[in-house]
Amino acid sequence: MFLSREELEKLTGYKNPGAQGRALNTMGIEHKVRPDGAVIVLRSHLEAILGGRAERAAAPEPDWSGLDDAAA
Repeated sequence: MFLSREELEKLTGYKNPGAQGRALNTMGIEHKVRPDGAVIVLRSHLEAILGGRAERAAAPEPDWSGLDDAAA
């Protein structure tokens, strides 16, 4: 559900929660701070922001063939 501590460090480049929060703000990634001071990021939010959803299908290419007839 949430990024692991290691994933968060890789994403932000920082181990310090304050620096992680600033980096996430700069990247436009929503996050919360737990009562113990740790930063949490929903995995689903990050995937949506960065376009990492594997199940998302590409939109089909429109059929433009009828446009040539309409212009005549």
